[in-house]
Amino acid sequence: MDALILARLQFAMTIGFHFLFPPISIGLAWLLVFMEWRGWRTGDQVWVRMGKFFGKLFALTFAVGVATGIVMEFQFGTNWASYSRFVGDIFGAPLAAEGVFAFFLESSFLGLYLFGRNKVGKGVHWFSILMVAVGATISAFWILVANSWQQTPAGFLVVDGRAVLTSFSDAVFNPSMWYRFFHTLVACLITGAFFVGGVAAARLLRDNQEEVSRRALKIAVIAGFIFAAMSAFPTGDSHAKQVAQTQPEKFAAFEGIYKTQKGAPLVAFGIPNAAEQRLDYAIEIPKLASLLAFGDPEAEVKGMDAFPKDELPPVGLTFFSFHTMVMLGLLFIGTMALGLLLIWRQKLDISRWYHRLVLLVAPLTLVASQVGWITAEVGRQPWSVYRLLKTADSVSITVGVPELWFSIALIGLMYVLLGGLYIFMLVREVKHGPEKAPEVA
Repeated sequence: MDALILARLQFAMTIGFHFLFPPISIGLAWLLVFMEWRGWRTGDQVWVRMGKFFGKLFALTFAVGVATGIVMEFQFGTNWASYSRFVGDIFGAPLAAEGVFAFFLESSFLGLYLFGRNKVGKGVHWFSILMVAVGATISAFWILVANSWQQTPAGFLVVDGRAVLTSFSDAVFNPSMWYRFFHTLVACLITGAFFVGGVAAARLLRDNQEEVSRRALKIAVIAGFIFAAMSAFPTGDSHAKQVAQTQPEKFAAFEGIYKTQKGAPLVAFGIPNAAEQRLDYAIEIPKLASLLAFGDPEAEVKGMDAFPKDELPPVGLTFFSFHTMVMLGLLFIGTMALGLLLIWRQKLDISRWYHRLVLLVAPLTLVASQVGWITAEVGRQPWSVYRLLKTADSVSITVGVPELWFSIALIGLMYVLLGGLYIFMLVREVKHGPEKAPEVA
């Protein structure tokens, strides 16, 4: 393997592993805002114990997320020096804002939340978790500003081979930023809801009379259904429309559209055939891609034949990751819809088959986040900055193959140990469960 492939492999490994944790942290933080608010306003010990229990799991996840994020950032200056030189003037402001306004807000109030219970007023304690959730969301905002600029760059000029900022607002509010931010935020909320649901389901399989877990599962089902539905419409639908308009070759790869055509179909299933430039075993819904993308069933959709071959993304990986994300999204909606039916029939607490289903589906939200990231990033290839800087021109020229192999092995070993420790501690805390209810005298 050459240095470019190894640098991309390391980047995928570090980003992919890190991105397991922020979706849980962000989604769980907002659910904790609700749990702690209920505990504060009602004085109900079930809500209080629920907040304490899931607060511990949040702290564990947050700590591992921070550790993996630090490792991830080092490689920009080592493996991707040419890229860093090109985007440095653009990315400096949003990444500095993420550190100053988001991370410090989040981490400072997290300490107050974790260690201030029963030491500060209940309102202040609730405000601390609110600030943690706000800080985590602001952090995601600034990171997605930087990522979205790579997809749809704006507010800059290229001077002496570098992108120079000309309009901070145009760069921040670039054409894809809000679509990507809201869709990603909803994905995090889905992950948080299924995390709570999976933990509650595991507890109920041990003891279906545990009131904290019974109530937590109900919250997870309601929140999970709302956010899973939002992931399809409006956030997913509007994001796909934006991609069709601003990155048409990526949209063509999403849908496996090889030839430019009017009334393009939506592909429910197919296998890209690069040699024949077509989809094998295609199951299509006529004209639906044109309708969803442009609001007109007869609208023309550009196919991959409209672009130079060396500017097309890897079709197979982009196509399958996109369709996997969509199918998982439908699975999440269906799973939580079943839960709503059980709530209506007052059988949620006793339906052990459903508890097993939620426990099985919950980890798939992390798979959905991963394939969503793959869809966005692989679909942008061969560009690291869309139509400005190719990935092949972004890699450091001084980092060789031996150094990359060594760093991949070292980081991989560290991630195996860190991931194993996280799972061990998470399982231990879940088995231990929430603290026992105080005995009534």
